[in-house]
Amino acid sequence: MVHGVDAVPVQVEATCRNAGDGTPRLLGLVDACVREAYHRVLQAFFALDLPPPRGVTTVNFAPASMKKQGSGFDLPLALALAGAAGLYPPERAEGLFAFGEISLRGQVLPARGAVSVAIAAQQHDATAMLCSPADASTCSVVDGLALFGSPTLADAIYWLAGRRELPPPPPRPPVAPTAVADLSDLRGHATPKLALTVAAAGGHNLLFSGPPGTGKSAMLRRLPGILPPLTAPERRSVLQVHAAAGLLVTGSFPGTCIGTAAGAIGSERPLRAPHHTSSAASLLGGGPDVRPGEVTLAHHGVLFLDELPEFRRDVLEALRQPLEDGTVTVGRAQRTVTMPAKFLLTAAMNPCPCGYRGHRLRPCICTPGAIARYRSRLSGPLLDRLDLLVEVPALTASELRGPEEPAGSSSALRERVMLAHQRQLDRQLSQSEFVANGRLEDRQLLRACAAKAPALNALDDILRRHHQSPRGRVRLLRVARTLADLDDREDVAEVDIWQAAALRGLTTTT
Repeated sequence: MVHGVDAVPVQVEATCRNAGDGTPRLLGLVDACVREAYHRVLQAFFALDLPPPRGVTTVNFAPASMKKQGSGFDLPLALALAGAAGLYPPERAEGLFAFGEISLRGQVLPARGAVSVAIAAQQHDATAMLCSPADASTCSVVDGLALFGSPTLADAIYWLAGRRELPPPPPRPPVAPTAVADLSDLRGHATPKLALTVAAAGGHNLLFSGPPGTGKSAMLRRLPGILPPLTAPERRSVLQVHAAAGLLVTGSFPGTCIGTAAGAIGSERPLRAPHHTSSAASLLGGGPDVRPGEVTLAHHGVLFLDELPEFRRDVLEALRQPLEDGTVTVGRAQRTVTMPAKFLLTAAMNPCPCGYRGHRLRPCICTPGAIARYRSRLSGPLLDRLDLLVEVPALTASELRGPEEPAGSSSALRERVMLAHQRQLDRQLSQSEFVANGRLEDRQLLRACAAKAPALNALDDILRRHHQSPRGRVRLLRVARTLADLDDREDVAEVDIWQAAALRGLTTTT
């Protein structure tokens, strides 16, 4: 059973008695969906001309103390009933994991969370996993697990009886490259594009501020195009998250596209852009069965919050824990679920309610009090967790007519990002897990920076002038480390410190 993005094994067993009132019993704290599964499965037995179990049926779902819910229990319930009816030897089901929904015609359909179940099966040394063909194709990212996709319930039962062979899972279809807009389409904005490159290279959270129509959202939506591609473990993790959220399950009836899933996620990192009316539960995850929210769906990708001050204050404050820990914890009365949430936060906002404060041509009509209230929607602790705070000014007509810059294309910037990423990998060969510059802890950061006296003196000067906190000092060093990596330098220089300060919105005036 899937909780959040992880699966917990549930043992399903069935017995039949010839005496009693004839009412089937489903034990083990099952919900209405699992109770309905009993009748779906019986109808599938009749549709496939399979002999149903006779007498009074009792089905137990263990452990009994955990609530069972979801359509994935249809297939194990059907196999347990088939075993009770003597349709296959019971020892053939030892160590077997089964997962899938059953239609009234007896087809095995995809169900939410198949990748999580496959990972749990691998961890518990399962002999095999039986599911729908579409889910078997998706779960093939899990190595070392024998996967079998059964089109119908009859195929699954006859396979357990040794009377039929199931073909191996179909290969995952190749992922067609998505058409991603290029940064070269946007003229000018050298500093914001540098900030995008730094964010992509070091995993730094980024906020763009500027008048409407200056290209803030357009640039931030192009950020995934310059990020390093997903590695194989990262892709498996992203598939697990999206499968647990039900985003890889489509279609439910014959003649429609069932599943499909396997190739839906390629090497590009996910981009999630929730609307500013989103609730805290939709961002963090929740619901009766605790499904992943936007922060988890953005795992190993980008979470883009447009019109940042328009989000509710409690929603924004709830982001502080996943930004620091890389996980989100959702508590319920019976169970606490922790889900992964390592994402790159990007956001855009106007400088004031009317949007034209500081504009070259259009005057701002906001009162000082309105501006103060607008900016106070973003708390200091939240802003302190953003490494890059960059203003995006309005461009002049001549700047908009400027020539296309080959060095500013997404492909060129991605090459710089990949080189900086490789430098970080080379420094961390002794570590078990890669940590981007934007998440380096104090001791790791000091080893990685190797800053000389001039750079440290410049850092002290900036801290004194702008009254930066210790966290601000760490973030300045992280950004400076990434700037040095982009220039293919081992030591952090003084110029990196000053440039990092500028990208954090710190001027050099007293």
